[in-house]
Amino acid sequence: MKQTVAVILCAGLTLMTAPAQAETRVTVLSFDQLEGWEADDHAAAFEVFRNTCADLDDPDWQSVCAYATSNPDPRAFFELLFRPVLIEDGNDALFTGYFEPELNGARSPSEKYRYPLHKMPPEAREVDKWYSRRTLLEEGKLAGRGLEIAWVDDPVELFFLQIQGSGRVNLPDGSKLRVGYGGKNGHEYRSIGKELVRQGIFQPHQVSAQVIKNWVRRNPLEGRELLYHNPSYVFFREVSEVPAHLGPLGAMNRSVTTLRTIAVDPAFVPLGAPVWIEKDGKDPMRRLMIAQDTGSAIKGAQRADIFFGTGDEAGRAAGRLKDPGRMVVLLPIQRAYAMVPEPVE
Repeated sequence: MKQTVAVILCAGLTLMTAPAQAETRVTVLSFDQLEGWEADDHAAAFEVFRNTCADLDDPDWQSVCAYATSNPDPRAFFELLFRPVLIEDGNDALFTGYFEPELNGARSPSEKYRYPLHKMPPEAREVDKWYSRRTLLEEGKLAGRGLEIAWVDDPVELFFLQIQGSGRVNLPDGSKLRVGYGGKNGHEYRSIGKELVRQGIFQPHQVSAQVIKNWVRRNPLEGRELLYHNPSYVFFREVSEVPAHLGPLGAMNRSVTTLRTIAVDPAFVPLGAPVWIEKDGKDPMRRLMIAQDTGSAIKGAQRADIFFGTGDEAGRAAGRLKDPGRMVVLLPIQRAYAMVPEPVE
């Protein structure tokens, strides 16, 4: 598609460059323009940043990460080596939450545990788009191939486990099986909450994960069709080697951290980058987080999913979150200013 480029200089250093259907605006800010910056726990964010910093291979990031090993003052570290960059694509900011669900299951099927979690078949990795959710489940494309990791007792919880991308399965002997994202079938994620709104069943403000689960269970036939509305199907891998006190593995193959990790759209925000969150709504949040994860539904420059932890309480908190605000990416100084074009004479 044809590209359009425009330049704007105002109240900061700004670049607009993007596909014709949506312009991307990039503005370099100062730290005193970040609301609540001085009050945050920069040390907590710094430790989370260091968890994945060594995995960044770009030279701009490598020099920053090398300095991070010298145990600098955390706030001074960010202010010295980074600049806040506001990236906007014309869409309003939206913060949602995600968590690590816990399901009940077993390593062998039974009358109680009938719904399998699958490993990704090798042929699915060789194509951009494989079978849809409906085809996989109704035509048994995965059955009898030894791809099952475990079986759980609730297909609705399994559907939401696929949305979250990772979770724990409580086994009958009291042990836990941890699973992480193992791939997907290549189909785009489609929101079943939006579909319920489109059908006139709920108003947008009424929709939450728990509301959807309850509706599907009350309406099993219509509920099954609703789940098929999302053609995306997620496969898993066992990651039980991750210690129980750590979070699940994110997109960087490192454990994510409660209320310090966010999932972002890597088309706009580099994985591993610090991101300043100004979340409004009922419980405002001003906090430095680290972009360590991605999600099928997380698309856009001002779109973020905040990790709330493990279990039902975390799930309820994450499910309630749907707030506006602003997110500002912290980039190494050279990279931040490199996004500003040379003046046109």
